[in-house]
Amino acid sequence: MIDFARVRRMMVDNQLRTYDITDLDVLSAMNEVPRERFVPAEMGMLAYSDQPLPVARASDGEARCMLAPMVFGRILQNLQIKEGERVLVVSSALGYEAAVIARLGARVVVAEPDAGLAVEARDILGALGVEGVDVVEVGFEEGCPDRAPFDAILVNAAVEQRPETLIGQLADHGRLAAIVGDGGRTSRASLFVRNGDVTGSRNMFDAVAPVLSVFRKEPGFVF
Repeated sequence: MIDFARVRRMMVDNQLRTYDITDLDVLSAMNEVPRERFVPAEMGMLAYSDQPLPVARASDGEARCMLAPMVFGRILQNLQIKEGERVLVVSSALGYEAAVIARLGARVVVAEPDAGLAVEARDILGALGVEGVDVVEVGFEEGCPDRAPFDAILVNAAVEQRPETLIGQLADHGRLAAIVGDGGRTSRASLFVRNGDVTGSRNMFDAVAPVLSVFRKEPGFVF
């Protein structure tokens, strides 16, 4: 039988700490949440691989993915989520990202348009006793305006265009993290910070992840 607690410890020591992740709260949360419970049983060991992992598929055929542990951990470190903050997670696959963020003491809303995946995420989170997470069946691009403003938003995938609607749901000084680009090697994990009516952004590091279809750029007209 696989000792997943030991595998998690190895993930923290060999992937996260060696990738400049030093925030003790982030390291502790990722060491405590059983990542293997948020993937199909036959994929348990793959949950700790250092690559994006498709773990579920919506009724429209689009995959839901977990980010590579070191990418997710470094994004969390830059988001600087504090206890009591309100956080929106866009596309949390089967709920892993939401569970880790809840472990940091935040109140989490998950946007998931697929009813079947929303139910599955609720079941897993409930079975693990995770509190403070609400999975809402809304479109990724819509966010949850009735729950806004949010102190932080995580888009758990790549986007080809700036998610303006989601940025508009940030509180003042709120932060949004997403992987910006086509999802390939030229993509960057980026942080957007809202200050009043102005939102600045900066690239954090290179990152690879699938692009959510609703955030793809419209094809331009070619002469």
